[in-house]
Amino acid sequence: MLGFLLWLLLLFICWPLALLALVLYPLVWLILLPFRLLGIGVEAVFELLRAIVMLPARVLGGGR
Repeated sequence: MLGFLLWLLLLFICWPLALLALVLYPLVWLILLPFRLLGIGVEAVFELLRAIVMLPARVLGGGR
């Protein structure tokens, strides 16, 4: 709700900038999408490595 009110304030005070932001937001989102997917992949690899390293401790009954 606050974001919507801030956008309305921006629209009334500086409508060209608000329209530019409205047009550029999807483009910026599309440009950043591959970096998000890469981040998800890197995070998955690190979680896999962590699970492999922690496996002996889990098998031997380490703390939870």
